[in-house]
This record gives sequence, C-alpha cells and structure tokens, in this order.
Amino acid sequence: MPTDPHVVAVLALDGVVGFDLAIPCQVFGLTRLPGGDYPYQVRVCGTAPSVTATAGGVGYYRIEAPHGLDAAQDAGTIVVPGVTRTRTIPPEVTDLLRSAASRGARTVSICTGAFALAEAGLLSGRRATTHWAAAAELSRRHPDVEVDADALYVGEGRVFTSAGVAAGLDLCLHLVRRDYGAAVAASAARAVVMPPTRDGDQAQFIPPPPPTTGGTLSATLAWMRERACAPLTLTDVARHANLSTRTLTRRFREQTGTTPLDWLARQRLQLARELLETTDLAIPVVAERSGHGSATALRAHFDRALHTSPQRYRQTFRQPG
Repeated sequence: MPTDPHVVAVLALDGVVGFDLAIPCQVFGLTRLPGGDYPYQVRVCGTAPSVTATAGGVGYYRIEAPHGLDAAQDAGTIVVPGVTRTRTIPPEVTDLLRSAASRGARTVSICTGAFALAEAGLLSGRRATTHWAAAAELSRRHPDVEVDADALYVGEGRVFTSAGVAAGLDLCLHLVRRDYGAAVAASAARAVVMPPTRDGDQAQFIPPPPPTTGGTLSATLAWMRERACAPLTLTDVARHANLSTRTLTRRFREQTGTTPLDWLARQRLQLARELLETTDLAIPVVAERSGHGSATALRAHFDRALHTSPQRYRQTFRQPG
C-alpha cells in the first residue's frame, strides 16, 4: 500500500448539491486501514472561496471551500458531485478534468455531476449513468455517451459515474473496496452506518410512468391492464381492438412507444411490484396473480428488468402494515 495518502479532490461547483458533496467526504474521510491509518486525504476544492449550494432544490445557501481548484492538480481521484443542471460548467473545471484523465487520475461523478464529465469529453464513447430523471437530458446533450438509466453506478476504465444520492454512497464504497479490499470497505460502510454496497448493475428503482391514456387504444389498454394476470396473446388483444395484429402492433408503437406484449409485460411487472410492496403473499402466489405463471418466470423477469430478485425487492420496499 502507498505510504502517502491517496488524495481525493471533491469539487464544490456553484450550484452543487450539498448532500452529494458530503457523500465522498464522509466515505473517504472515515475510511481506516486495519492499523488505524487513514488511507485517503480529502480536499474540498471550490471554483471560488464561497459557492452556492442547494438542498434538494428547495433552497440555496453558501458553503466555503477550503481549497481552490489548484489543490486538485495532484489528486489521485477527482469527484464531481451533483450540480444544478441550469448551471454552466466552468471551462477551468473541464480543463482540470481533462488534465486529470490524461495523467491517469480517476474521475468520478455523483448524480448530475456526470454532466461535467461529459462536458470534458471523458464519457465520449463510454457507458455512463446519472439520476434517472436526468438521463434523457444527458443523452440529448451528449449523444456520443451510452447512457444507462438503469444502473446504480458504472465504471469504464478510470471513469466512474453513479446515479442519485444513495448510489453515490454505493460507488464510493465500491472504490474503497477496489483500493483496499472488502474488509476495509465493510468497515467504512459501518462508519457511515449503511449496509455493504450494492452491485452497480442493480437497477435504479424508477417509479413507473402513469398509464397511457387517450388515443384510439385507450379502451384496449384499460382492458389489458385489468386482465394482466390472465394469459393474453397478441391475437386476443387484436380481437378486442377490432384490428389485425399488424395494424395493432403499428398503432401500439405509435401511441405507447412499444409493442403490445412488451407493454403487457411492464404492466405485469408493476403488478408484481405492488404485490411485493403491499402484501405478504408467497413469491409463487405473487407470480400467479401478476400473470407470470411461475416463481421461476417472475425471478427471470425481475432479474432482466430490475437486476434484482423478487425477495430482495420486497426486503427493500415492503411497506409497513
């Protein structure tokens, strides 16, 4: 292990999300090796001595940055916390990030901090993630980035991105584990009072979109939703809509953006999620009542769509009775 601490520079940009800023400071600042040494030196580096921070978009306040951007020049890791998306990324920040990448430093973003990495060109041709609510905008602004709106965090070479808030904790602990092993990461997790990290490919649990209404298929959509637990074929749906299967498929894509059977699969997944959150029904019963047929099929659907299992989903989201 290196004798000198690994310098972690956390950038305090104007409009920074205060909670995101605190995450790497807490995780890396509290990490200790078995002998008691602190392996990281954390520096909060601001674009100015005092910058504006936001608390979840409900208010703004001022925070002081002990260091300027020059203190990040020798950092082994540079972390960009989430920042208000209406703020422009200063050119000195993008220059710093490009320089860091060229000398082999690790660059990390939490939540909308990914926009700064993208502005610097560090995500070009790479897979990356951000908060699910900002993923479409990141993709629109930077079409050369492969935006994965589902992942909790993504690592591509020396560039790491994470989704919102809790996913930033997961990513920071993941980096501790990469640097110093599982035991040190587990100790850091205990220090910040959280369980061991989740896998990066576990899905962000995005709230389901409201049911599609309007259009010529609204009655058929309602009919399908009511019968999501029953076996339905494309022919069954076309018969209800009084259309040929080919015309049904074309109109479905026009009005919902997907195919009839894919739309039905999403309704069944949402029904299963609701049953897992609100009932104590056994997994095979949830599978049957949500139209999946068997527990095996339900587990496969959860693994494919949410990268988790029904049981783990229930443990995370079960609502108290």
